[in-house]
Amino acid sequence: MICNAWYPINYFHLSFGFQDNIQTAIHVIGNEEKIGIDLRKEEILKIIMASDNMITLDQLNHFNNQVPHWFLSPWFPRKTKTEIYNGSRNPVIQCLYQLENDVILINLLWQNYIIRNAAVLKDFCYWNLALFLQSKNPSVPDIPNKIVKPANRSSLIKQRRNFWDIVLDERGSIPCIYTKKPLFKNEYAVDHFVPYNFVSHDLIWNLIPADRSFNSVKTDKLPSMEKHFDLFFSTHLEAFKIVRSKNPDNKLLFDYFNILPNFYQIETADNSNIKQKYKDIIEPLIIIASNNGFTFL
Repeated sequence: MICNAWYPINYFHLSFGFQDNIQTAIHVIGNEEKIGIDLRKEEILKIIMASDNMITLDQLNHFNNQVPHWFLSPWFPRKTKTEIYNGSRNPVIQCLYQLENDVILINLLWQNYIIRNAAVLKDFCYWNLALFLQSKNPSVPDIPNKIVKPANRSSLIKQRRNFWDIVLDERGSIPCIYTKKPLFKNEYAVDHFVPYNFVSHDLIWNLIPADRSFNSVKTDKLPSMEKHFDLFFSTHLEAFKIVRSKNPDNKLLFDYFNILPNFYQIETADNSNIKQKYKDIIEPLIIIASNNGFTFL
């Protein structure tokens, strides 16, 4: 339970609700055991299982005392914890599992059903977890993709080669919006302006070339709209014009149209109007991310 919630809470800053103790437990255990946010679930489980830290054990005992028996409540409506523990050992009732002090024993009559329908049951759990988390994080995008840590993050090679390299071939260099240092082809990082940990996508309208050394320390920090947005927008505006003139069928251009259908009119439209609409999309994301625990540069 702790291991499954580790990634969405630590990496994506999702809330499980004000009254849910799992967030507090994860933060306490992480601090006590010095566990990084990017460890695999199996590694986290190994550390926790081997711990003899009394603070960690106290956090785990809370869930051990509250969770296992309540999951069996459909078989034992309006029963106490002791009654559920005792009833789970009654072979006549045939509930899902038997409760012992430190283990649960899956009922053999249920075992084949669980194995046979594992995929459906897993999807059912994830679907309901996504609905639950969406209700607790109503303004956070892409909740389903923030539940499980992906095996690997998608590479940004396509966005680099097929978009920003084209811009740099034309311009020679562009300034980093954070450090103002000139950036050259093959000497820049591709940064998520609104952190990936919040938006959970690699769409071109949120990507910007950045100083490599700065990008390595920026991590998931939020940019300042006041300090960084103007240069961010002007860089994108010029980049769009260059890529569109060089390759009008570039599929990455459609990322802009999905958020601003009139972006293709930039040659004739009022750029200040487009800039304000762009800002109206970016700024709320920054505010919501900040409210969810992301910090500013």
